[in-house]
Formats: sequence, structure tokens, C-alpha cells
Amino acid sequence: MIRLAIVFCIFLTMFSTFSHSTSKYQVGTITEVKAHQNAGGATVAASYDVSVKVGDTIYVVLYTPPLAAETVKYAAGRELLVLVGKRTIRYNDILGQSFEVPIESQKSPVKPKQAKPVYPPTE
Repeated sequence: MIRLAIVFCIFLTMFSTFSHSTSKYQVGTITEVKAHQNAGGATVAASYDVSVKVGDTIYVVLYTPPLAAETVKYAAGRELLVLVGKRTIRYNDILGQSFEVPIESQKSPVKPKQAKPVYPPTE
């Protein structure tokens, strides 16, 4: 009976291990911060369009800071751990509180064209 209980516990442990999703936090770099503009073109001071580069993709998210803080204006270049979902990006603040921001758009970064070598003219 004890062996059956042990086997059952091992089975439950293995089952729960395989049933978890493999979501992984990744390092993201804030590349640009702009004041958000609504559909009419007016700037909304309390919200920002923040570009975050994660891997080979740049995501533009809509960030609304708590208490109208403006520290995000100076966040370009900062790295943070993010979890990219289908429509949102999740991140943790310095206190460990988890936040989600909606993804407005995503794109691949533009790779610069390679310059062709210039050879001296042959005589």
C-alpha cells in the first residue's frame, strides 16, 4: 500500500511538471520613449509609447505611469526582464510588483545595408 502511494505521488509530481507552460522572461531594452498621441493627433501627457527591443523584435507598448510620474522619459537604454504575450508585455518594477502593458505594434529592426567595397580604378 505504501509503495502504491509513493508511485502515485511520483506520478503526480511528473504530471504537474509536464503540464506547466514554458514561459520565459527575456531581457528587453527600452530603445525609445515618446508621448502618446490619441487618434485626433493631440498629445496625451499621461501616457507614453515605449519601444522595447526583445530579441530580434521591437515592440511598441502603451505605458501609463502611476501618479503621472515622468521618469519613463529618461528610460531609453534601460534593460529589464519582460514576458512577451500575444497582446501584452509583463514586467516587474523595482519592488517586484508585476504589471502588464498592451502591445500597440511590433516590427523587426531595420538592418543597415552593407556598403559595397570601393576598389581603386584599374589602369
